[in-house]
Amino acid sequence: MTEQKLSEPPPAGLGPREPTAPVAPVAPRPGAVVTLRPLGVHEARLDPGGLLGRWQRRNAEDTIPHCVDNLHAHGNIANLRAAAGESGDAFTGMWFADSDVHKTLEGAAWELASSPGDASLRSFVDDTTALLARAQGPDGYLNSYFTVAAPDERWRRPEWSHELYCAGHLVQAAVAAARTGVRPDLAAVARRFADLLVERFGPGGAEEVCGHPEIETALAELYRLTGHRPYLDLARRFLDLRGRGLLGPGRFGPAYYQDHVPVREAAEVTGHAVRQLYLLAGMVDVGVETGDHTLLDAAERLWEDAVHRRTYVTGAHGSRHRDEAYGDPYELPPDRAYAETCAAIASFQWNWRLLLATGRARYADEMERALYNAVAVAVSLDGRRFFYSNPLQSRTGHTGSGEEAQARRLPWYSCACCPPNIARLMASLHGYLATAAGDGLQIHLYAAGSVTAEVAGSAVRVDVRTEYPWQGRIELTVTSEADTPWTLALRVPDWCDAYAVRIGGGPVTAPARDGYVRLTRVWAPGTTVVLDLEMPVRRVTAHPRVDAVRGCVALARGPLVYCLEQADLPPGTVLEDVRLDPAVAVEAGRREDLPDFPVVLTAGGRLAEPGASLYAAAPARERHGAPLTLTAVPYFLWGNRSEGPMRVWIPVAATG
Repeated sequence: MTEQKLSEPPPAGLGPREPTAPVAPVAPRPGAVVTLRPLGVHEARLDPGGLLGRWQRRNAEDTIPHCVDNLHAHGNIANLRAAAGESGDAFTGMWFADSDVHKTLEGAAWELASSPGDASLRSFVDDTTALLARAQGPDGYLNSYFTVAAPDERWRRPEWSHELYCAGHLVQAAVAAARTGVRPDLAAVARRFADLLVERFGPGGAEEVCGHPEIETALAELYRLTGHRPYLDLARRFLDLRGRGLLGPGRFGPAYYQDHVPVREAAEVTGHAVRQLYLLAGMVDVGVETGDHTLLDAAERLWEDAVHRRTYVTGAHGSRHRDEAYGDPYELPPDRAYAETCAAIASFQWNWRLLLATGRARYADEMERALYNAVAVAVSLDGRRFFYSNPLQSRTGHTGSGEEAQARRLPWYSCACCPPNIARLMASLHGYLATAAGDGLQIHLYAAGSVTAEVAGSAVRVDVRTEYPWQGRIELTVTSEADTPWTLALRVPDWCDAYAVRIGGGPVTAPARDGYVRLTRVWAPGTTVVLDLEMPVRRVTAHPRVDAVRGCVALARGPLVYCLEQADLPPGTVLEDVRLDPAVAVEAGRREDLPDFPVVLTAGGRLAEPGASLYAAAPARERHGAPLTLTAVPYFLWGNRSEGPMRVWIPVAATG
């Protein structure tokens, strides 16, 4: 197969490689071992009035411009100008600062695919693409830190340098720019660097891996774009080399880098959570493209460990601040949760790849949980302030300040990996709503908008109206005409115990199989399907081995986890003294004085009356004062009114 000439712009609406390749962040090639085909960003649309649509509009209008402004203000762009020889300025910021440019560039490319008339964003993409080309060395090397500040250290500290990590984000930005047709020539810059990597690290080359995985999934996607097999082979080689201890012990040991055991033999997730999750995404990408089922089996085995023993109720990953890492099984302290935003995004990306590979609903369930809680919480209502870590409890009297403050989002960070990561995910979010496979269309994430796809030889379109996640009613209207039957598959989330389906106003019996209701017929234009998911309030308890929250419950409704905030307590109340009254029902509803919180939960509470002593002889029965009414708000919206304590896990008052 000949390679695409990447200097040529792709046909409108098509990817630059295959006529059938979706314009999507993840686009497996024909022949890949996948069950589902992703839809392109031009095949799905989010209604700006729905929650996900509002998030995406906020991202376009606020978050991406905010990222661009801060790349200039904090020296990221200046670093590249210095690398291009256009200034004598010293390097500033983190040594991997280029990656924030690349992630923002990727987000801009996906956004321009939807909003091609955004002149300011277009200027950023054009100017940055040209700057990267000028900053690139004659051999293809492109990294401003090692070009400007440490040229003698190039390739000498793989455990620390992030060189391949930065290269990976450059590649992903280039893939987005090429697939969307926004700047196909950025792929030439990325390929020159990738060709250098093949030359240095390919067969017979240096036996090294990067301390921060990311290059693996990027090289797999570059292969998908170009059809150039050496890129995929190098991604596989990096996976094959990992686990030999090549990175050394480092400060936290080889497990921190996932370099302690070969990836196919790993029995548990370990180390730095973001690195582990990016590595797992790369394992799935390489596994489906090469037919290597040992990689896929390992990824699913590690999913079992991660999700069932080391993931927070919000879908967040990473319980230790010291090394930003996974802890022991069931080590999930709410107040010390690191739960980095980038880890939640990486989990979303990994689960999407597993969903495509297997078609199993549990991966869509996990995407939903992470998106509505662990990812969404990181962004303020105005789209310009962010959490880096996302604890499930912020204590009264917490003394952290600056970047250590847990109760306040900040406009930027010295390590600013999270805001640009949010920008690129939100810009491409509509590409994760649905898939197609054979004779069917599968809807995985519910949002107001529309999806179109080629199904059973016909172009089909489904419009979606819903107030999800606030309400469980999803109304879908087939607006296209096809002469042959095809299957509409609708996910029934794992949190949902009861649902109803109606077609054309009449009830139908539609049992869910493997997490999906599947409806097959010749669909007449205008046919409406209504899926009603019951959304009772759930009192969630943790596994008894999660010591940190024993005797507590979390409140949830639909995909949303809720929390208590100091802002909703009577003056003078200490949040740590609040107990949930198990005898009082928890109700869901609206409060006119909280317009930014469409659905809040109202529960009964009691105030504990702690004694003066730090410790007391057992048994000591906790005394309670007068009852009070508790208001729980969606976790992803906490911290938007005022700074103050918060908790997801609520102690339950003793009865009897």
